[in-house]
Parts: sequence; structure tokens; C-alpha cells
Amino acid sequence: MAEQAPSRLVIASRESRLAMWQAEHVRARLSILYPLCDVTILGMTTRGDQILDRSLSKVGGKGLFVKELEVAMADGRADLAVHSLKDVPMDLPEGFALAAVLEREDPRDAFVSNDYDGLGDLPPGAVVGTSSLRRQSLIAAHYPHLVVKPLRGNLDTRLGKLDRGDYAAIILAAAGLKRLGMEERIRALLAPETSLPAAGQGAMAIEIAHTDTPRADGIDLMALLAPLNDVATSQAVTAERRVSKVFGGSCQVPLAAYATIDAGTMRLRAMVATPDGKRVASAEVHGPAVDATQLGDQVADKLRQQDALAILAEAKAAADGAA
Repeated sequence: MAEQAPSRLVIASRESRLAMWQAEHVRARLSILYPLCDVTILGMTTRGDQILDRSLSKVGGKGLFVKELEVAMADGRADLAVHSLKDVPMDLPEGFALAAVLEREDPRDAFVSNDYDGLGDLPPGAVVGTSSLRRQSLIAAHYPHLVVKPLRGNLDTRLGKLDRGDYAAIILAAAGLKRLGMEERIRALLAPETSLPAAGQGAMAIEIAHTDTPRADGIDLMALLAPLNDVATSQAVTAERRVSKVFGGSCQVPLAAYATIDAGTMRLRAMVATPDGKRVASAEVHGPAVDATQLGDQVADKLRQQDALAILAEAKAAADGAA
């Protein structure tokens, strides 16, 4: 395989510690596959990293974390970009594609606190930090006595705010903490039954550009990166992201979608809610994992039957009113 690789590959990545860990992980995997290829990382700061005083739902959503990386690929400064898949918009710009989805880390939400063991232990009025409308709505639905406040910044920044006493607890993706060897910060893992994960949570994706024009060196990046693709994870996130896409999934929508696969059969669960957690629609379907897209459409249909569109319209109106 080594002789098929270019002499050099450049990975574009955000410069946060977690993003660089992910890029280094992909670099190491590529170096094993193609030992004669020099794989380097181009660290970049995105708008999502720069705007920290407002929630993502108010400043443009997921695309803020990937746009600069896509520009670097379009300009030829990078060959590929590594993302946390939950940060990747459902619709990519023309000429861009996801070439591989790597094996998923723990997709659950993590409860992090220095003083309490779980959400149920927090006293009335305790402040919980989260960057996600999905998590906000789930907390509001199950723990209405708690106060949810926005939490932005990279992983270390968020943990620093907790340690400073700004929050009684914060909710983070377990995957990031585990990847950085910070699993000891997790006081509890939230079961999907009470905190259904976001579409793509815990998965890493590799994006490439110029999929509509051949490279000058004749290298097929899609084929080159194919060995990194984990089929089961790819099927699961395809179904999840389909649900999100049907409902215009973005940071402005409190929507969760989570698929698991056992012996080729997929179980797909999804929910939509208002930010205050007072209106929730949830649905579940089962079927062959190879029919991931169709299963996503089926669960979306079930949500529609529970007035999901009205719930999401209410959620959007609430977000617009808070902007």
C-alpha cells in the first residue's frame, strides 16, 4: 500500500488539545499504513474557538469549527481535516466529502463535578454548565430545580471554569475526557435513556476536498483513507446524521440521535425537545444496519407523528428570542 501514497500529506486541525490529539491519532494511523509518506499537521484557530462569549446556537452553529479547515484544503495548504463528527454540519460544501469515520469512543455524556456524584445529588438552584441545547433540554426535563448556564471554550477551559467555582457541575462528552486521559474527572456517565447522545458524538471523521477533480499526483484520497473507516461506526452515524438532517439539525435544535448495532441489527433512538424540556418527542426503530439512511428516515417519520416540527419551531423561536 505504501507505494500508492503521496510523498507528503498535511492534516488540518483545530489547535485545542483534544483536536490535536485526534489529528495525531490519525497521523499515527496513516504513518503505519503508509510508512514512506511524511504526514504533518497544520494547526489552525477557527471562529468557533475565538467566539467564546455566546452560545453556538447564537453565533452560527457547528460550521464555525470547520470552515477555516475547509478553506485550507480548498487552497491546497492541507489534504485532509480531522473533526469531531458532532461538530460537522449535516451538509458539506460542494466538492467536500467525509472520507472515513473512525471507530467510536464512548458516546455518552459525562457528569463532571468536584463536589457531587450526579445530577440527582445537586441541590435546588445549583448551576450546571453545558454548551448544548440538547443537554439543556434534557436537564430541564428531568431536573427542573437546576439552573443551566452556557459553557463555552475548549475542554481545559471548561474544566477550569468548574474548578474556579463558576458551576456546581458541568456536562461534557465522555469521549474527549477519555481520549485525553482525564477519565478520573468523570463522576458519572449519563445513560442514553436519560441523556440521549448527539448525532455523531464520540466519533471522529476525516474530511477531504476537491472530490470532484482529480489530484495532480493521481492519488485517490478517498481510497487512501478507506482503511481507516470503521464500518459499524459509519453505519451508526449515517443513521443519526440522517435524522438530524431531516430536521435541519444544528446547534439551534435540541435534537438527539443515537444508534447501536448488534449482530447486524441497528437500534436507532432519537428525540427532539424544547429548550425548557417541557415538550419532548422520542422514537425508536430497529432494522438492518446496512439500511442506515432508511432507518433514519423512519425514526424521523415517527417523530413527525408526535408533532416534532411544532416542537422544533418552538425551540427555534425560543433561540431567536434569546439572541
